[in-house]
Amino acid sequence: MNAYPSQSMHSRREFLRKAGTGFGALAFAAWQQDASLMAALGQHERIGLPHRPGKAKNVIFLFMEGGPSHIDLFDPKPLLNQLAGQKLPDSFPKPITAMGEVHSPLLACKRQWQQHGQAGLWVSDWLPHIATMADELCVIRSCISDGINHAGGVCQMNTGSVFGGRPSLGSWVHYGLGSANQNLPSYVVIKDSDSMVVNGVRSWGSGFMPSSYQGTLLESGDEPILNLQPPGGVDETRQASKLDLLNQLNQAHLLGRESNSELDARIRSYELAYRMQAQAPEAIDLAQETELTQKLYGLDNQDTATFGRKCLLARRLVERGVRFVQLYHGAGSKWDSHDKIEPNHSKLCRQMDLPVAGLLQDLKQRGLLDETLVIWGGEFGRTPMSEKGDGRDHNPTGFTMWLAGGGVAGGTVIGQTDELGLHAVQDVAHVHDLHASILHLLGVDHTKLIYPYKGRPERIDLNEGHVLAGIKAMA
Repeated sequence: MNAYPSQSMHSRREFLRKAGTGFGALAFAAWQQDASLMAALGQHERIGLPHRPGKAKNVIFLFMEGGPSHIDLFDPKPLLNQLAGQKLPDSFPKPITAMGEVHSPLLACKRQWQQHGQAGLWVSDWLPHIATMADELCVIRSCISDGINHAGGVCQMNTGSVFGGRPSLGSWVHYGLGSANQNLPSYVVIKDSDSMVVNGVRSWGSGFMPSSYQGTLLESGDEPILNLQPPGGVDETRQASKLDLLNQLNQAHLLGRESNSELDARIRSYELAYRMQAQAPEAIDLAQETELTQKLYGLDNQDTATFGRKCLLARRLVERGVRFVQLYHGAGSKWDSHDKIEPNHSKLCRQMDLPVAGLLQDLKQRGLLDETLVIWGGEFGRTPMSEKGDGRDHNPTGFTMWLAGGGVAGGTVIGQTDELGLHAVQDVAHVHDLHASILHLLGVDHTKLIYPYKGRPERIDLNEGHVLAGIKAMA
């Protein structure tokens, strides 16, 4: 009798599971995917197809953590300055604020505003470089979320829910479209400092999906990918043989534990890490870029060099097939400005403005902007009422985000807030609608991108999102 019957005998369920994998392989072949890519990704990786033609193939999400002030950047409100120092008029619905202040006077906006581009988009003097790319921007002024604090806001902007445990947007994109490269992660997260993003890995986790769909965090220092190089004295042959033995042991341990997605993901992470040793060093080597390109991103300036390097790295990654790149600026909620908003936002805008404009310009001149969707925004905006006399509180009831590239209708504005920028009042865009629209630009129908979990058909938008009208450029 065989001492290990599980290796030679199969239940009906096991037979159907393996047969199903075979049927899936036939479908993959019909889709004419590259055979070597298939082998590298493994049988459990879901390589998707767009449900409809979509220009966007990749995403770069520029996340301004902490909540930038829309009424000081992209949504001018003349009435705010007229009523500055007064209480919020009774005609405006009273908000529930994070800090509980209800009678604070309105705080004037000290910015100078100008219209930019052929479409005449309003942008404040805090962002002179992004303003030069106005005709590429689709500015959504009517965003809302359910997260009144940072934990809930960041979680919802990333996962669709204010509560943890759901897959992040990057995980859904990876799940729906698959990986476009063999030797780099499909979903990469980059911070601008050693500070941790609110909620940590929850913001780029895979939730109830297999762990292989979660984001890969790159470090903020000079060595973004730790332990990339083999130890000294270990040549390629020895390294390959070590990993081969490790893989054999891991596969033996996996036998009978196929439902453990974390174990499966760990095995494939070792395989990917080995492949990354060949390609990743070249991908993250910014010294290969010309002096002109480095200057475009502000690498020659102390204020802009840090985030400029992250933006340049993002371009290099999508250029090499990384599907979803998320850059955090102000990691650790540095955009939060309950007081001293002038020095706070002045500093952060100075760090971010030139690199972001450089990214858009670089993508455009390389012919990559049409297929790369760039997203800019935070977890919420700021209130028109003051806090502590010179700051603004959280505002999830009306704020601004913008999209560029990827088939977006550039030089346009969607929605509006009331006369003080407190509440979205026209073409309201909930976070669920933003997620649905992002998938739409990628050619994915958000109502059909489903992951079955505990008997429920789960979607990124919690079955509530709608594609925003006017977000896509006319063909």
